[in-house]
Amino acid sequence: MALPSDETLTSEGLPPQANGRILIIACGALAREILDLKAANGWTHLDLTCLPANYHLYPDKITDAVRDSVAKHRDSYDDIFVAYADCGTGGLLQAACAELDVHMIAGPHCYSFFEGNDRFAEISEDEITTFYLTDFLVRQFDAFIIKPMGLDRHPQLRDMYFGNYEKLVYQAQTDNPALVLKAQACAERLGLAFEHRFTGYGDLEHALAKI
Repeated sequence: MALPSDETLTSEGLPPQANGRILIIACGALAREILDLKAANGWTHLDLTCLPANYHLYPDKITDAVRDSVAKHRDSYDDIFVAYADCGTGGLLQAACAELDVHMIAGPHCYSFFEGNDRFAEISEDEITTFYLTDFLVRQFDAFIIKPMGLDRHPQLRDMYFGNYEKLVYQAQTDNPALVLKAQACAERLGLAFEHRFTGYGDLEHALAKI
């Protein structure tokens, strides 16, 4: 299938393709990664639908949207898996998934499961002043960081938002030199030190492999 643009994944998400027995309900920011994993591993039993990636900015919308998606698609699939971590829902998504009897990815957010939840737990206290970007967020840096914070209109607010951060860590899912350069430019734009950390797909891959 042709992957929609990042802009479409941000605002609209991705409809299911009706070509698998198990449906993954995911954040639009994970569409490319999940489809790449599906293709690389021959997971033809999996289908994918994505909620708009911009729910990353409005986490209070995630739980109800997942509920609605499960209700909409449940009768068409043998099982459903939710490819979200807690993602700012304060435990509400986990409670909803338990109530709906569907499984989800463990962890507080995608930065944790890309790093590997166990590893992230070990280093998180030492990285309190770290700002993270993934492949998707590097590509959509203006749409998810600059514009929502008003930094395109009021760049002088940068230090108010990021003054307590020390470095930007780019958690790379893929080996893409162009994205590394863009991520480095993002760090410079925010006045932060830069670290490129290749994580691959982390616990996302491990979770999907068990479905």
